[in-house]
Amino acid sequence: MMMVDELLKLYSVGKRDFREIHLQGENLSGAYLYEANLRGADLNKVNLEGANLHGANLREANLDAASLAQADLRAANLIGVSLRGADLRAANLTGASLRGADLSDADLSGAKLVETNLNEVNLTGANLTQANLSEANLSRANLLKANLTGALMTAANLTIAILSEAILIGANLSNAILNTANLRGADMSGANLTRAKIIGGNLMNVNLQTANLRNANLSWTSLRGANLQAANLYQANLSWANLSRASLAEAILIKANLLQVNIIETDLRRAIMPDGSTYE
Repeated sequence: MMMVDELLKLYSVGKRDFREIHLQGENLSGAYLYEANLRGADLNKVNLEGANLHGANLREANLDAASLAQADLRAANLIGVSLRGADLRAANLTGASLRGADLSDADLSGAKLVETNLNEVNLTGANLTQANLSEANLSRANLLKANLTGALMTAANLTIAILSEAILIGANLSNAILNTANLRGADMSGANLTRAKIIGGNLMNVNLQTANLRNANLSWTSLRGANLQAANLYQANLSWANLSRASLAEAILIKANLLQVNIIETDLRRAIMPDGSTYE
């Protein structure tokens, strides 16, 4: 079993291949491992806080419960990695690939995930509060019960993603793609969904109170039982959407497309309708 001192010494003289190394529970905080090959490594509970892993290959490595707070993981290969319960607070994962990775219950609060590949990633129960996910690929990702409060997700791709019961209070999802995503029971109160595309999505019982859905495309989406009180739906496309039993009290619907909308038992009290009139 290689020790930390030996690894760092070998790295300093030019060795980069450390695949399948075993360093469980070891302390590598602040280590410089730029472009190191740690594919398949067992790094369970290892301390890599503040480490430089820019461009490193950690494909299929075990980093369960590892500490990677403030670590530099830009452009790193994290495909298929296991990061269950890992600490990634304020880590920089810009341009990294985490396709198929397991980050369930991981702490990614304040992390930078700009243009990061999170396709088919498991983020069940993960903490992503105030994380930057701008232009990230989250298609088919599982974000069940994840906390995305205040997250920046502009132009993110969340096609077919699972966001059931997720917390997205005050999140910025402007220009995001959420086509056929499952957001059932999610809390999106105060969220910014300007120009977002949510075609064919499942938003049953979602909380969108005071949310900004200006110019959003919600056609063919189920909003049954949703709370859209005081939401801004100016010029939103709601054609063929299901709004039965939803609340749109005091919502703004000026110039909205309501073609073939299902509004059975929908609360429209004091809503401003497409023609500018107030519904009584």
